[in-house]
Amino acid sequence: MEKGISLPVAYTPTPTPASNTRCKSIKTVAKALALGLPLYALYAWHTNQAPVNFASQCVQASPLKPSQNDKLDKAYDFLSTEAFLNASVARLSGAVHVKSESFDDLRAIGEDPRWDVFYDFAAYLEKTFPLIHSKLQVDKVNTHGLLYTWQGSNKDLKPTLLMAHQDTVPVPPETIPAWTHPPWSGEYDGKYIWGRGAGDCKNQLIAIMETVELLLESGWEPKRTILLSFGFDEECSGRQGAAHLSKFIESRYGKDSLAVIVDEGSTFEKTWGTLFAKPGTAEKGYSDIHITVRMTGGHSSIPSDHTSIGVLSELITRIEAEQYRTHLEEDNPYFTQLQCGAAHSPQFSHKLKKLLAHHRHSSSGQQQQHWEACKAKVKPDYLALEAARQGGPAIKYLMQTSQAVDVITGGVKVNALPERVRVTVNNRINIGDTPHVVYERLTKLAAHVAKKHNLSLHAFEHSELEPANSIILTKSDHELLVAPVTPSQVNPHGPATPFSVLAGTTRALYGEEVIVTPGIMTGNTDTRYYWGLTRHIFRWGPGYDPADDDSGLGSIHTINERVSVRGHVNGVKWFWMFLRNMDEVEVEV
Repeated sequence: MEKGISLPVAYTPTPTPASNTRCKSIKTVAKALALGLPLYALYAWHTNQAPVNFASQCVQASPLKPSQNDKLDKAYDFLSTEAFLNASVARLSGAVHVKSESFDDLRAIGEDPRWDVFYDFAAYLEKTFPLIHSKLQVDKVNTHGLLYTWQGSNKDLKPTLLMAHQDTVPVPPETIPAWTHPPWSGEYDGKYIWGRGAGDCKNQLIAIMETVELLLESGWEPKRTILLSFGFDEECSGRQGAAHLSKFIESRYGKDSLAVIVDEGSTFEKTWGTLFAKPGTAEKGYSDIHITVRMTGGHSSIPSDHTSIGVLSELITRIEAEQYRTHLEEDNPYFTQLQCGAAHSPQFSHKLKKLLAHHRHSSSGQQQQHWEACKAKVKPDYLALEAARQGGPAIKYLMQTSQAVDVITGGVKVNALPERVRVTVNNRINIGDTPHVVYERLTKLAAHVAKKHNLSLHAFEHSELEPANSIILTKSDHELLVAPVTPSQVNPHGPATPFSVLAGTTRALYGEEVIVTPGIMTGNTDTRYYWGLTRHIFRWGPGYDPADDDSGLGSIHTINERVSVRGHVNGVKWFWMFLRNMDEVEVEV
């Protein structure tokens, strides 16, 4: 885990004095909006503001195609044939056959036989992609991590790194009867390949390998070194795979040594009448909090008024009774998507556009100082709240620290009062927040319950002791800060950037009607270990099938996981174009 990386939180100026009249006015605005009255308040504050040029905040890259080359163009055309599609089906289906599950309770490599399936997966890749294994340097890192190096001819160019992971989440045996096709079958029904890992993310791994194998077969020689890094425990935090692979790469090339990283992540979204491509340029932070209640046991025929389970239940109820604040910082990629929607989407909400314009004016002018001065009393983010209302939970949690009570244990026998109960609360930290926001809130809630039940409180004391008659709060070792936000500027008349190459490649493949905007990941990927290797990290699933109503992340980690084969083939086309574009364009990194 990267512990020493600074958190990209928006700067908050020291509050400046504001008159009581101004604060009362702000309260009036808040009350008016909360009551659903017309947006008179916004007009009252900004009746003479110049209109915002949203298009200037969402500049689109021109479609970018590699230079013409008869042999390479012929090979690219082959990707559109039924012969390639059928061969690709066989390769991805075979990868799904390998039951490469990873588990949270895995012991050390070499001690736990459940790791051994990754020998099988590596053998499958070696058999399926012989040119890669004969012509590229292959390093096996921490036994099962795979790093492929295609050395470029120009050592002055920073390498391109493509990533994926070999492992999948487990399939609970009791869910197997609910699958349309068995989870390890790799069944192809003419449109989808079904099975665990088909969409997360053996499809991306196989697409990368297919791209490189075909480029080798076509005789292409890159100027820029290409690296392929495949971890094997991403689904349980990547501590054995990506953590070791990133250190290995850093030891070879040094810090800030890569031009760009593309890993699994966000895909496409249809909204406001527009198709958006949303490469993830940010990830929320992560923190698991364990809450333990220790109370005196005894026979259940003579119970206390409140058992430890009852006390913990009361605390859980308090936790879930109130959510964290919904707020949208300007460095949150969703803020950019709203601007792109305002600029390019015919069905973009008129109300959102007004709030967005107000947000931009107030955040950059003197008015912000008055909001800051009164924020301890009231400062709802109306833009964020309205976007969340219109978009639902999937949008809300792009702008809010989430909390989920996921695991609870306690009680061993029906006639014995429980002496120890424990719950784990999972939190994903919003841009603009830190894990300390979670610690402070849970400590405050636990203190109230502890006082009510005459228990002592031990909050984040870094001790393994669990005193009797107490509530203990501890955090897991997996804490993760909000990821640094990847630059996403497009310079129409200046040098290319990694984002503009990615965006130009996407629009060349899928059409200029596609609007490319930075996205944000609510989950976390293996890129958490690579922050020190480049500023240009994209969590991006480029395979898209316009005819697939199920595109996106909806089927991963659940029954009937599947992937569109047409979307998969388009992913191969995208990687083909991207690698060649990164090789030909002068990129400013």
